[in-house]
Amino acid sequence: MAGTPGARRLTFNSGPLWRWLDERLGLQDLAYPVPAHANNVLYTLGGITLLGVIVLIVTGIYLTQFYHAHPDDARESVEYIIDTARFGDFVRNLHFWLANLVMITLLLHAIRVFATGAYRAPRELNWVVGVGLLATFLGLVFTGTVLKWDQEGWEALQHNEEIGELLGGLGTWFTTEFTESTPILERLFVAHVAILPFVLVALAAVHFYLIKHHGISSIPGHEEARPVGTTDTALAMEAEGHVPFTGHLLHILRWGVLLTALGTVLALLISAPLGHLIDPAEEETKPPWMFLPLYPFEDWVGIKALLWFPIVGFTLLALVPAIDRFRASSLRARWPLLAVGAVVVVALVALAVYAQLSTPAEHVPGEE
Repeated sequence: MAGTPGARRLTFNSGPLWRWLDERLGLQDLAYPVPAHANNVLYTLGGITLLGVIVLIVTGIYLTQFYHAHPDDARESVEYIIDTARFGDFVRNLHFWLANLVMITLLLHAIRVFATGAYRAPRELNWVVGVGLLATFLGLVFTGTVLKWDQEGWEALQHNEEIGELLGGLGTWFTTEFTESTPILERLFVAHVAILPFVLVALAAVHFYLIKHHGISSIPGHEEARPVGTTDTALAMEAEGHVPFTGHLLHILRWGVLLTALGTVLALLISAPLGHLIDPAEEETKPPWMFLPLYPFEDWVGIKALLWFPIVGFTLLALVPAIDRFRASSLRARWPLLAVGAVVVVALVALAVYAQLSTPAEHVPGEE
């Protein structure tokens, strides 16, 4: 659909219901043009991730109706969800598998943005917001792991408290010293269902606002010869044509439905794990795959690795736009930075594989 952006108003051949809604909600305004490459699946990963998060919120709301976050009752309430609550086992399985799938699409989205240089001026701030979204979702995964209140959840909580103690006064909230009136498990539950989702939604709102403000980034290198005062988005639409944003939304929706369908199949075939009853005397589990690359460092350096390596890693991620001083966004111009990124990804995968094959080791003190 070639043409000059904004040269004509994009319309729908729709019935009375659409016209009625459009008059009241201004839905036609969503039909603004975006570059044709926006419908490439690599450029829809962010929207697919958002749809997955929406399903996670819906399934999470259902699960909270049966979950009791007190340490004396948490494990029993999870078993109630699995064995007794109507559709509880399926919803819990779907919540678990979609969390894993959304983590994958989020990581792939971050890799795509890095590889294509879509973080370059004027989109630096949106990259930083995206790094915040990644950190927040990892926080949701971590707190969700604790809420199972099995051996893995208990060990994760011990690591949480150890890291809090390393932070001193700044980490008091992460320890039992913060208050004696409420168990730390209940506070992590509040973080999982209220604090972190609020942060995630707020950051996502800023993220998508900035995408709308700056436009969808062009394919790498296509903006290098653009005239002064012309955005790379406008140049891309002039070169390749455009599609209405509403069509782009429908494209994302189809992929989102496919992601949910995949999660549904996995939920029907493979149950979400629930480990052994808590035994404080020993440490026998490993973290979810998202955190496995840190596991060897914990063996080699100790518990402080779980604090400082993420801080350093996320700081470097946030600074990528400042580190990238190459004159163009093309892959050829930025190959040294891309090579470093590829090495980091391969190293993280290798560390995860090594951790998965290693024997669990004790990292936190047990209780007799």
